Amino acid sequence: MSAAAAGAGAAAAAAAAAEAQRREEEERLTSYTKEDLTEGWEFKIVRSGLGFKGDKFKELCEEEAKNGWQLVEKFDETRVRFKRPISARENDKYAEIDPYRTTYSKGEAKVVLVTLGIVFFVSAVIIGIVVFFATR
Repeated sequence: MSAAAAGAGAAAAAAAAAEAQRREEEERLTSYTKEDLTEGWEFKIVRSGLGFKGDKFKELCEEEAKNGWQLVEKFDETRVRFKRPISARENDKYAEIDPYRTTYSKGEAKVVLVTLGIVFFVSAVIIGIVVFFATR
């Protein structure tokens, strides 16, 4: 096995362990009372890879409120829990966004594209330098 493959395997294992730890933490933090589960509430957790910084958190809460979701708690900068009455499902056909979305990614695509652009640019510069010195 090459060093790169071993490194990739270790990174994948670390990512899986971190995800399992987040899930376990959410299970611990999201204890529901009997009333929560029997009085017609539904719950969801919305995640963001870049976090809910600045106006993003306010925008998220406003968008979710349009679909009847109420803020329950903010776990950290990347996870927020909401609840709503099950009866709010009747209005889902009028929703502008997916009422059951669990990820919030406004602006994340731009960050990914800029990052990829930088990586490709730096790679091209390095290849150019290598070719320049190799052909001298």
